Amino acid sequence: MKNVLLGFTLFFGVAQTQAQETALQLKGTVTDTVAQYVYLQKFHNKMFTTIDSVKVKDGNFSFKTKVKTPELYGLSVNTEDSPLYIFLEKTPITVKLSPKKYYTNSVVEGSESQNLFEAYKKSNDVEISKFITENPKSIVSAYVLYRNWSYRLTPEQITQNIALLDKSLQTTTYVKELKELVTVLDGLSVGKKAPDFTANDPQGKPVRLSENLKGYTLVDFWASWCGPCRRENPNIVAAYKEYHDKGFNVIGVSLDKKKENWIKGIQDDNLTWLHVSDLLFWNSAVAKLYGVRAIPGNYLVDSKGIIVAKNLHGEELQTTLKTLLGQAN
Repeated sequence: MKNVLLGFTLFFGVAQTQAQETALQLKGTVTDTVAQYVYLQKFHNKMFTTIDSVKVKDGNFSFKTKVKTPELYGLSVNTEDSPLYIFLEKTPITVKLSPKKYYTNSVVEGSESQNLFEAYKKSNDVEISKFITENPKSIVSAYVLYRNWSYRLTPEQITQNIALLDKSLQTTTYVKELKELVTVLDGLSVGKKAPDFTANDPQGKPVRLSENLKGYTLVDFWASWCGPCRRENPNIVAAYKEYHDKGFNVIGVSLDKKKENWIKGIQDDNLTWLHVSDLLFWNSAVAKLYGVRAIPGNYLVDSKGIIVAKNLHGEELQTTLKTLLGQAN
């Protein structure tokens, strides 16, 4: 697979220009659906927002919308579901759009960025620094660093990888947000004070972090739609039952979109602690304050508001609490 990625690198010997407003030359066919419209969506902060739609005629569609390219967009026949991820360029692009199996049977032709992105997705052993070094001028390098690696790397490692990107990419949205993230994460290291926040509980009552710090508090970022979060919840429930009487507390911060789903998730998983959410998905103000780029994620804070650990999962949470609070009675 490394050879495949290296092969695509040759396509990027000439610098990709900085994103510019371009009238799309995007057309395609729709299969495996009776949908009457195709929606063009803009990607931002792990979310897609519809910016245009066209009617399907005899199985065909065409967009001439003016958008910034090269950048990641989405194509879908239903705005409620995750779209086909597609890197659009100023070149003519043809798409065979099939919504089956989350658009995995769709085919995109004419986008070199898309070719590189598809090769990246098929590789199981990508080293991000090597990938960027081989493709320093590709928008794909900036995107995958932002989307797939920002939550795995330290602030120092993020900065080092940004430096590997060509100067033509330094003003892209992806890099700008990565630089902002580095600033946030620098202030969230162990030993520093956790940012205070106020958010509403399920009854609409404001809850302030600093007013609920007793013993050790886990600020836990999750969502009812997040499979890994739901699988981790039983571990937190067990830790809470074992150590709550000795001073362990939890404040759940949900990235849910729908209140009813949030409340049902709390009830179904028996999460008997404080919960807050602004129901803004990845636009959650608290998540942004804490530099959260992936969930489940958490920060363990002491009674003075100092961060003592972060991203404790599985047995690591139990081990840390045992060290801090000792054996339960």
